[in-house]
Amino acid sequence: MSTDPGSLARLSMSLPAELFRQLDVMVEERGLPSRSQLIAELIRHALAEHEAKTRPEEMLAGTITLVYRGDRGRVRQQLAESQAEYLKEVISSQHVFLEDDQSLEVLLVQGPATRLKDLCDALRSIRGVHQLQLVTTTALLPPLHEQEGREHEDAVRPRRQQPKNEIAA
Repeated sequence: MSTDPGSLARLSMSLPAELFRQLDVMVEERGLPSRSQLIAELIRHALAEHEAKTRPEEMLAGTITLVYRGDRGRVRQQLAESQAEYLKEVISSQHVFLEDDQSLEVLLVQGPATRLKDLCDALRSIRGVHQLQLVTTTALLPPLHEQEGREHEDAVRPRRQQPKNEIAA
C-alpha cells in the first residue's frame, strides 16, 4: 500500500466528542504520529475480518495466538494432532512456558478463511485452551518452495537418486 502524497485520499468524519477524545488518547498512548495512521490500521483490520466472513475461500495469512494450561503433555499432544490435520495451513509454530503452569503458542498460518476458522475451532475445543485469537491480513506470504517451470505436484515430488556407480550426464 503506497503512502505517496499523490495516492492518498482525504476523509472527513464526525465523531461523538467522547469517542474523539478516546481516539486521541489511543494515538498518544501508542506513540503514533497521527490519527490517520491509527484509523488506517483499524480499517485494515476490519477489512481483513470482513473478507474472512464474506469470502470464505479467500486466502488469508495471519497468526493464531493460544494460551493454555493444564496437563501440558496432554494438551500439547492434542494441539499437535489438531495442527497435523492442517499441515498446509500451519506454516510455523512458536511455544514458550509462562508462569502459573501456562503456555503461550503462536502459529503462523495461511490458507482459505474457512480452513483457518476450522483450525481455530479445532484448537478451541481442546480442554485447557483458555484464550485463542486469530489475526489475519489479506497480504500473503510468498510461495515457500517455488520452482520455475514446474507445476506444484512436480515441485513436491522427490527426485530419483542416482546410484553411486552411475555417472550423471
